[in-house]
Amino acid sequence: MFCRNCGSEIDDRAVFCPHCGVATSNEMQPASGKTNTMSVVGLVLAFFFPIVGLVLSIIGLRQCREKGESGRGLAIAGIVISILEIISVIVICIVYAIVIVGILNAAGGGTV
Repeated sequence: MFCRNCGSEIDDRAVFCPHCGVATSNEMQPASGKTNTMSVVGLVLAFFFPIVGLVLSIIGLRQCREKGESGRGLAIAGIVISILEIISVIVICIVYAIVIVGILNAAGGGTV
């Protein structure tokens, strides 16, 4: 393809002309102006109820893909945050269990 400003030959996938810097017609167009509500709700709930946030973020990500709505990044962030929170809760529970068993062993003379 050729630049519409300077006429130089440029790559068909170029977003800007490397010679004059003018944007080509390949400029990425934003998705619809609507942000997917499920993605936003999933991200918010990921902080307080990670399992619910995970489910809603997955649904939001899928809806963004199907409907062409924006909010894909929010959905991905909700998924990542939910997974990290779930893993951290599991690790904390394991650590607490180990500490409690250690305390009981020390207090009871090793009989558990």
